[in-house]
Amino acid sequence: MTCPHAAAGSVRTYPFGDRVDLELDPAYAELRAGDPVARVRMPYGGEAWLLTRHADIKKASADPRLSMHAGADRDVPRAAPRGLDSVGLMGMPPESHARLRRLVSRAFTARRVAELRPRITEITHGLIDGLIAEGGPADLVQRLALPLPTAVICEMLGIPNEDRHVFRAFTEALMSSSRYTEQEVAEAAEQYADYLRGYVAERRAHPQDDLLSALIEAHDEGEQLSGNELLMLVGGMLIGGHETTAGQLAGHVALLLRDRSRYEELRARPELVPTAVEELLRVVPLWASVGPTRIATEDVEIGGVTIRAGEAVVYSLASANRDESVFENAGDVVLDRTHNPHIAFGQGPHYCLGAPLARAELQCALEALVTRLPGLRLAVPADELAWHEGMLVRGPVELPVTW
Repeated sequence: MTCPHAAAGSVRTYPFGDRVDLELDPAYAELRAGDPVARVRMPYGGEAWLLTRHADIKKASADPRLSMHAGADRDVPRAAPRGLDSVGLMGMPPESHARLRRLVSRAFTARRVAELRPRITEITHGLIDGLIAEGGPADLVQRLALPLPTAVICEMLGIPNEDRHVFRAFTEALMSSSRYTEQEVAEAAEQYADYLRGYVAERRAHPQDDLLSALIEAHDEGEQLSGNELLMLVGGMLIGGHETTAGQLAGHVALLLRDRSRYEELRARPELVPTAVEELLRVVPLWASVGPTRIATEDVEIGGVTIRAGEAVVYSLASANRDESVFENAGDVVLDRTHNPHIAFGQGPHYCLGAPLARAELQCALEALVTRLPGLRLAVPADELAWHEGMLVRGPVELPVTW
C-alpha cells in the first residue's frame, strides 16, 4: 500500500503505507522529486508540513524557530499517539536542554568512547563465544544485538545487567505506537520510575565510579540537576543507550545477509567495517515513521515554501539519506562509499548524544562477526523474517542465523 499519486501542493494522508522492514515507501522518492515540502494529514492532531530532502532537513534541524518545546505540552499534529513529554529532554526549553546535554555529553565524547572500546570488544566476543559454544541456529537479536548495548550502558551507569528486564518492559511500552494501551504505558512508566528512584537512592548512599554517581553528585552538590531531571536523564540514557542500537545492529546484519555478497565483501575486507557501518546507518531506516513534531514560532521559509508561525513540521531522516541529489546511486548499498554525509543521528541541537557509542558498538559487533563467524547466514528465507509492528523503531523481531 502506497500513497496515491497527488498533485504537488495537495494534502496527502500520512503515513503512506505500512512498511516496517528495511524498505521505504516509494512515496518519499516521489515527494523529493516533486513536492519536497508537502502538506500531510497526520494520524493525530491534524495537518503538518513534511520535509523529505536532505538540504531542507539539515536547514530545519538547525533553525531555532522550528521548536520541539513549542509543541511539547499541547496537542500537535504527530505520527505517534503520545506527544513529547514536557519534562523530556527533547521537549525542554532550549536553555535547559543545552544545560543538560552539556552535563551528559562528557560521557559520550569520542575520547571517552575510545577508552571504552576494549570493554565493548570484550563484551562482544564474550557474547559470540556463547553463540559458538551453544551452536546454531540462534536468534541474533537476543544473543547479540540486544545484550551488547544493554550491557554497555548498564556498566556505564552502574546498573546491574540483571535488572534490564525492568527498563526493557518500559522501553517496549514507551516505544510503541499502537501495541500497548495508554494505561499499559502509564503503568510501565510508574514501575520504571519507582525502580529508578530506588536505585538512585542506593547510589546516593553508596556512590561508585560510574556515570550515575557523577550525575547524582551534580544534583546533590552542584545543584545543576533537579530530581526529575536526574530521573529523566538516567531513564533516557538507559532507553536510548540500548533500544535504537539493538534495532540498528539487527537491521544491519539482516541487510548484509539478505544479499550475502555484502557480508562476503566485509569478510574479505574487514578493514571496511567503519565505512560500511556509515553506509548501513544511511540505508537502514531506524524509525518506523517521521520523528518528533516541531512548531514554527515565527514564519520560516524552507525549500521555497513559507511555513507560518504556529504550523507543524515533521521530517524523514530516512528519506534525506536516500536523496539522489546528495548520494550517488542513493538506492544502492555501497559498503566502501567515501562521500557519505548521512544524517542518521539527526542534526543541530538534537543531534544524538550517543552517536560515538553507537558507532563503536556497531563496528565492534560487525568486526567480530565477519572475523569469527565467516559462514554466518540466515537460517530462514529473508522474506520470512518478522518485523516489529506497532512500534516507533524498526527492527526484526528475531534474526535466526546459523554458521
